[in-house]
Amino acid sequence: MTPDRLIVAPTDLRMADRHIADEIYAGRFPLAGQVFETYGDSPFIVDLPSEEFAERLHSFRWLRHLRAANTELAFSNARALVDEWIAIHGRRVDGAGWRPEIMAERVLAWMSHSTVVLKGSDHGFYRRFLKSLAFQVRYLRHIAPTTPNGETRLKVRIALAMATLAMPASPTAIRTAAKNLDVELDWQILADGGHISRSPEVALDLLCDLLPLRQTYINLGQTLPKKLIPAIDRMFPALRFFRHSNGELALFNGATSVSADRLLCVLRYDESTGRTFKAAPHLGYQRLECGPTVVIADTGSPPAGILSTRAHAGCLAFEMSSGRNRFIVNSGMPVSASREFQSLARSTAAHSTVVVQDTSSSRQSQSRFLGPIMIGGIRTVSLERIDSDTGNQGFVARHDGYLARFGLYHEREIRLSPDGARIVGRDRILQRGDKDPEPSDKRVAVARFHIHPKISIDQASSGNILLTAPDGERWTFECVETKPAVEDSIYLADITGPRRSSQITVTMRLGETPEIQWALTRLV
Repeated sequence: MTPDRLIVAPTDLRMADRHIADEIYAGRFPLAGQVFETYGDSPFIVDLPSEEFAERLHSFRWLRHLRAANTELAFSNARALVDEWIAIHGRRVDGAGWRPEIMAERVLAWMSHSTVVLKGSDHGFYRRFLKSLAFQVRYLRHIAPTTPNGETRLKVRIALAMATLAMPASPTAIRTAAKNLDVELDWQILADGGHISRSPEVALDLLCDLLPLRQTYINLGQTLPKKLIPAIDRMFPALRFFRHSNGELALFNGATSVSADRLLCVLRYDESTGRTFKAAPHLGYQRLECGPTVVIADTGSPPAGILSTRAHAGCLAFEMSSGRNRFIVNSGMPVSASREFQSLARSTAAHSTVVVQDTSSSRQSQSRFLGPIMIGGIRTVSLERIDSDTGNQGFVARHDGYLARFGLYHEREIRLSPDGARIVGRDRILQRGDKDPEPSDKRVAVARFHIHPKISIDQASSGNILLTAPDGERWTFECVETKPAVEDSIYLADITGPRRSSQITVTMRLGETPEIQWALTRLV
């Protein structure tokens, strides 16, 4: 049955750029880190440059840019592109556009920007639009119970709950959609507010959809799902937990470049006044913050099975920021790249932690049947928080990701001084029984500290390394046991694409140097 109208157009909280509307009108689509020229053809009939590009195109999230342009030309272009999709892809359930997560995003985008798409439309298009939207919602409802666990299923449930509000629906349908959403929120949003995938960017993306859903329930006077407001209230502190001193999001477990402005678009709806947590124990992260300095560390193990498709082998990796600058980072997930680049981004070597024998602490499945999940590697991570009465903050953590293959543990200790001017670290490789490797052990571990590409790096003859930010802030890196080296690296998470960067490496020959002590000190 085709609905005769839409009741409401939900808000879209994602940032919009009216200049992108001009590019789209000219046949240039800047999506997934690429700019694709259609040369006057419909983007829905040409060969697209990548799978990621196809997913972004079919999601229609980019309609927000056309709305931001606020011109009749942009509105007409939006209507024409939606009509092309309906004619070319709307009659056959096939391809990237009909994957559950893409369909959920498109349903939300079409409802959110329906006022723009339908403005000035004739009756024929109006009916085609509503008929296609209703069909997609019915199909989404049909496949929802069998969609993959995790983020995808939650997105589907959000879209279906919103559809019962935005389109005419019976009270029973509204209650059922709310109940199904509650089940997913209760399971997927952990007690400390993070998403079960352990990705800070997933939590941000979900909040961009949950906040408009909450407001739509309130505006229409509908009874809210019982778990919706408690879940949102938990998610805000978790999001602040991953926020660096310059306002940007930390790069852990699938996160890519998220600007301070994009983060603020969501955090401005945060009505809580509590302090940022020192730890997220259910998520498996630690945060040290003194003065202008922030250290965020991954002290958890990857989630199991399908939930680990975003997980990185970055256990005990940390990032450090001070003031307006990020100094120590992880390479992050590229906005758009080949499968090889994505595999690199998930490896231990792409993180600021210790790598043993050039091997990742958790392995990525190469099976097409299983998908890109994490297999083997880390089973347990032990942790002790060591904050002191004098204001020092720190932790000691150990993981067993190298135990099965090499019979080794990696233990890391990090402490931050009360004024935030000095970070002291210790990395240790241990055998079973807390023993140092034998003196004859020829194996090698490398502690890597990836440097943000905006930071310049110089090494003195003493071996100490000077890190200088664009605003003049300076830190030194020193290591007691062995001389650190400066090597090339790659910063994958930049919005413009992968960028050349540098990394500090400290080589540990396990028979000689099973432990290193290092320090980062701010220069006055």
